[in-house]
Amino acid sequence: MRLDSHALPLPPLRLLVWLILLWPLAVARAEAPRVLPEGQLPHDARLEKLKDLNGYFPFVPCESPEPWARRSERVRRQMLVATGLWPMPTKTPANAVLHGKVERPEYTVEKVYLESFPGHFVSGSLYRPKGRSGRLPGVLCPHGHWARGRFYDAGREKVRQEIEDGAEKFSGGGRYPIQARCVQLARMGCVVFQYDMVGYADSQQLSHGPGVREQMNTAENWGYFSPQAEARLQNMMGLQTYNSIRVLDWFSELPDVDPVRIAVTGASGGGTQTFMLCAIDPRPAVAFPAVMVSTAMQGGCTCENACYLRIGTSNVEFAALFAPRPLGMTAADDWTKEIASKGLPELERHYRMLGVEDLVMAKPLLQFGHNYNYVSRAVMYGWLNKHLKLGADEPIIEEDFQPLTREEMSVFDREHPRPPGGDDHERALLRWITEDSRTQMAALAPTDGESLAAYRRVVGGAVDVMIGRGLPGPGSVKVSDRLKPNRREGGLVTALLSDAQTGAELPVLCLVPEEGQPLNGQIVIWIDALGKQALLDDHGQPRPAIRRLLAAGACVAGADLFGQGEFTPNGHPLAKAPLVRDDYAGYTFGYNHPTFSRRVHDILSLVAAARSEKLKAKRVDLVGLRGAGHWVAAARAQAGEAIDRAVIDMAGFRFARLTAIDDPDFLPGGAKYGDLPAFVALSAPCPVWLADAGSEIPKIVAAAYRAAGAAEKLTFFDGEEDREAAAVAWLLQRAEQDSGNRGREGGR
Repeated sequence: MRLDSHALPLPPLRLLVWLILLWPLAVARAEAPRVLPEGQLPHDARLEKLKDLNGYFPFVPCESPEPWARRSERVRRQMLVATGLWPMPTKTPANAVLHGKVERPEYTVEKVYLESFPGHFVSGSLYRPKGRSGRLPGVLCPHGHWARGRFYDAGREKVRQEIEDGAEKFSGGGRYPIQARCVQLARMGCVVFQYDMVGYADSQQLSHGPGVREQMNTAENWGYFSPQAEARLQNMMGLQTYNSIRVLDWFSELPDVDPVRIAVTGASGGGTQTFMLCAIDPRPAVAFPAVMVSTAMQGGCTCENACYLRIGTSNVEFAALFAPRPLGMTAADDWTKEIASKGLPELERHYRMLGVEDLVMAKPLLQFGHNYNYVSRAVMYGWLNKHLKLGADEPIIEEDFQPLTREEMSVFDREHPRPPGGDDHERALLRWITEDSRTQMAALAPTDGESLAAYRRVVGGAVDVMIGRGLPGPGSVKVSDRLKPNRREGGLVTALLSDAQTGAELPVLCLVPEEGQPLNGQIVIWIDALGKQALLDDHGQPRPAIRRLLAAGACVAGADLFGQGEFTPNGHPLAKAPLVRDDYAGYTFGYNHPTFSRRVHDILSLVAAARSEKLKAKRVDLVGLRGAGHWVAAARAQAGEAIDRAVIDMAGFRFARLTAIDDPDFLPGGAKYGDLPAFVALSAPCPVWLADAGSEIPKIVAAAYRAAGAAEKLTFFDGEEDREAAAVAWLLQRAEQDSGNRGREGGR
């Protein structure tokens, strides 16, 4: 039995009695029926504690080269998107300056600074061997988080203890280990460039990893770590990675460097920079990231984390991207100490699958703490000697040297003044990056089929990373047996949808036409900011727009998406997204999907369920009104041909207008690629009913539909009448047109 507003009238006294008896039921029905018992939350893996950088990150190798080719493209794209390098910024002249040459008996050292971005400089020391001719092998040496970086001095007391412990052999190498490897590699015949991390040594235009700062958290002229920067994937990890790319650009073009024999080696944070550069750039020939590749801690600094970077992947897989080129590593008594049993066996299997099992190696040196000491450097020298074909006699014994003084290393002096830095420089740098990205996006606006494909590759490729999944595969989504429409009971049924891919469990409400009404095979997935309760009015009855769809023979399904309805103890939508830490978005969204993306995952699961063998929908339409249009736009962009029509009310929503990283709708990168209109543009040529706060179709949406030859399939609503009624009328009209077209095709 169901309450019906059109029931026969009752005598006043009986009516009063019935109202008193049914009042609790009416109140209960004001909200959608619960699927789970009162007080019970879904058994959803996403409600567990958020993953952080100290989790467990295993690598599962592919069984053959073909799936690895697909997987490696996806992971590499994820790395580039996360670091703001998809597409790569416009490269400007490096304008490298070399000066202040220091002579040593076997090598020289020059001071270098070059521009990675206009006005932003990378600084370092260039070591060149003497007595060598022709093009020589080169080695790039990023350093880690040792105090003062390139200027690091361990001090007499520490080096004395390290010599006693066998970690170092000479006082020079022990006090100046960062210089030591450069000197030894130069003596072995390599051109070596040691360059500064941001905020270390001569790189003082920006501080290293300052985190959120009130004065830089502004709607315009923002700085790093602000919501505006994260909305455009502007992060320190990306800056340092791009610095490395620009260094490699310049270094590989030096007249005495052989561009096909370049190695990269660094330890700790320098190890992170090593495997990042070597994973995304095909030019390095040999890699040796020391004491960093691990299934445990992934990098603790803001310069080692970025939103999306390690969702579903890890440092071990980043290292695996270097295959089939030679990859050497060391481990110590730190987070890398289990490399021999966790990480290396999988990398060996990976290299074996590619037919080069002898090109990967990790040497555990667990008698030492976190280091790049004499013993570790010796392992690296042997690896580079072999794979750069240096021809040095082994074992290679590092010799003592005369360290450079601070003055001999300092890049900037009276003739070469230090460039301006601070907040103004940071704002100017991000302004340049933002404008460059806008210019690139404008140039990508499609005009024909070919340019539309390019637009989809870049923008669609980025959206794919930001959302983090497409339509679930066959069999991934299961619907509980309760979803068996019993039309005799009023057509309202509940169910639980489970998704094996995400560990999600969704409470679902489905409305079906009453008995006697024909079913037309159409399922309309109705998404609302309030969840499944939005299907019903205050009396527990289907809302007018829903009734029109039911009367036409469609089934209508809604669900509580992540953070809605039965996902929260009080049933109210999530007010703030959970964070691992509030000082940098990358610590949370580098390892966990944003709430926005999780809600899109849920919509895609609903679409997959509708298309499943169990429900066998002939048509699946997707509706996003009343604060749900942005989720539906993203789901439509990811769903391919699984959605026949979509209703999207953007309602003026833009990712760029969000001001907090814990906003449930905050999506890192959401503003970078053209904001929400770009998500809609990816729907072309799918029929879409679109509304927005303005009176014009967003230009990129119109351009995409014209380029797809489907301008007639885009309906823009700018009226003042009821949007729900207009949207449903469009759905029903499109359904009639589709039925008529199929009938005419059948007649032929």
